[in-house]
Amino acid sequence: MADTTGAVEVAGTADGPGGPSADWPEAVFAERPGFVEGVRAYGLIAMMWLRSTMAYRASFAMTAFGNFAATAFDFVAILLMFSHVDRLGGYTLPEIALLYGVSGTAFGLADLLLGSMDRLGARVRDGTLDTLLVRPVPVLAQVAADRFALRRLGRVLQGVLVLGYALVALDIEWTPLKVAMMPMMLLSGAAVFGALFVAGAAFQFVAQDASQVQNAFTYGGNTLLQYPPSVFAKDLVRGVTFVVPLAFVNWLPALYVLGRDYPLDLPVWVAFLPPVVAGLCWLPAGLGWRAGLRAYRSTGS
Repeated sequence: MADTTGAVEVAGTADGPGGPSADWPEAVFAERPGFVEGVRAYGLIAMMWLRSTMAYRASFAMTAFGNFAATAFDFVAILLMFSHVDRLGGYTLPEIALLYGVSGTAFGLADLLLGSMDRLGARVRDGTLDTLLVRPVPVLAQVAADRFALRRLGRVLQGVLVLGYALVALDIEWTPLKVAMMPMMLLSGAAVFGALFVAGAAFQFVAQDASQVQNAFTYGGNTLLQYPPSVFAKDLVRGVTFVVPLAFVNWLPALYVLGRDYPLDLPVWVAFLPPVVAGLCWLPAGLGWRAGLRAYRSTGS
């Protein structure tokens, strides 16, 4: 069992009535357990919320269906477009369904596991983050698992169904490499979106009311990737390729599967980089999280 002595001592340190010491975030940070303990803690917290959710199964079923239906409207909008055109940006409906399904499923997985990160700003503002700091459990695991919402599976299911339609409707010349790229896209894409959730939460240590800024890159990025790169300006495509590498979620690997040309005349081998890009995304996200947590000084009240 983890040693909680240091955390308890820090919790009792104060410069005044109700005010924490200036050094207490660093002291608590030093008490954080490792990765394995964090995963275990995440699982325990998520299971607690899962049991709470399943106590009201009818409510869970309705909210999960509502989540499924709400996200389905995005694809309905695409269907309405194709009721008037045969191609959108040079892409057929099944091709866009592939882009949509990969992006939607990858984002749904990240949202299911880390979607609660956007609540960090509220915790920083009202000081409830302090209660997480004094527990012998990684703060990231606690924030990510807080109010774990199984209803978000509705988004994942909707993305999987659209992806299944695309794979059935498309006439793809499958090779072992293309088959292997499908799960790689989903897992790497989820990792990229997960890194954005963590980076956005880290930013909220500085700008406490910034959840919508985070959503612009996560939910907004998912919406962007549902359409082919050919419908956007080249400057935007460059931005989501070289600055915020969302293009590696589905555009670049999916275009390899479809046998289509890449945007910006990129070489063929970039389609195999999503796992590398996902790892590189987590590096600044993790460093930003650690820096934000070290800089945190509570509300002072």
